[in-house]
Amino acid sequence: MNATRALHDLGQSLWLDNITRDLLAGGTLQRYIDELSVTGLTSNPTIFNQAIRNSAAYDAQVAERLTAAAPAQEQDVEGLFFALALRDLNAAADLFRPIHERTDRVDGWVSLEVSPLLARDASSTLAVARELHRRSGRANLLIKIPGTPESLPAIEEAIFAGVPVNVTLLFSTAHCRAASEAYLRGVERRIAAGLNPAVGSVASLFISRWDVAVGGKVPAELERRLGIAVGQQAYADYGAQIASARWQRAFNAGARPQRLLFASTGTKDPRAPDTMYVEALAAPLTIDTMPEGTLRAFADHGTVRATIPADGGDHRAVLQGCVRAGIDLDALAASLQDEGAASFAKSWNELMAVMNTKIAAMRRVA
Repeated sequence: MNATRALHDLGQSLWLDNITRDLLAGGTLQRYIDELSVTGLTSNPTIFNQAIRNSAAYDAQVAERLTAAAPAQEQDVEGLFFALALRDLNAAADLFRPIHERTDRVDGWVSLEVSPLLARDASSTLAVARELHRRSGRANLLIKIPGTPESLPAIEEAIFAGVPVNVTLLFSTAHCRAASEAYLRGVERRIAAGLNPAVGSVASLFISRWDVAVGGKVPAELERRLGIAVGQQAYADYGAQIASARWQRAFNAGARPQRLLFASTGTKDPRAPDTMYVEALAAPLTIDTMPEGTLRAFADHGTVRATIPADGGDHRAVLQGCVRAGIDLDALAASLQDEGAASFAKSWNELMAVMNTKIAAMRRVA
């Protein structure tokens, strides 16, 4: 049994943090499903920026849309991008549909992010989330909404509206708790309204950026340990939440837990083992979404040892050691969230520039 299958059988879902049209057309994604136990997929503006920039696979659809567009639509670059993205993600969703149906909607999800320029605008975020979910027509599409304080109302309203949500850009247990509260409020409102409360959602906790942020600022024995400790702490809190009377009342009415997802689990430090985060954050009823290189590395030489203890293991000692070293963890979490939102906005703007370049080139040829 390979390591990816062992991790899956332990009870953790493995999702791929990547999508390209070539990955779909060449059969690679199907092979990952069949051979590496991949059961879902995530995307973000950076991934699509790289995919569209580095491939001609999207050119035919761009040309087709330009030919068919009315004059008033020709400048809708954002709309054109979402048409490209939805074609990819709908194709991926169709590949994962048997998993989605077999697990009764627990697994087999794909994710599409709203424009990161809306990270501080709840009403616009909600409107776009509902429209993208409608346009997709796929039951197993999660709409990614950032877990910024300003977007929490959009998360609650999306869940109440029956739109499945991947809450992204979470960096701490407090961030995850705020996301789960928004999700649960939406679920409870559905129960009160007599609606089906089983609306899918995951809370995406970013791991590796913590260690990048404190590199050289903590004692040697704490280097490359903070991200794992944050993940362990969030897992312990997640277990406590779903064991609470409030959550169990919702479960009794048919709700599902908002699953904890470990994101950014590729190591960014070349001195670190390339499977370090995946091995340390194995835990049932969670998800690990991995970059393609990390997935392959784990399949090749990863090891499944033990799961995260229910109490989070030694995370307290690591967190306290970082505090003694002068790290303000709450302030750093807020900073990482702001930086993450800014990074995705930068990738979005670069993506729009790439789209404009492709459009201009095709108009010259035409």
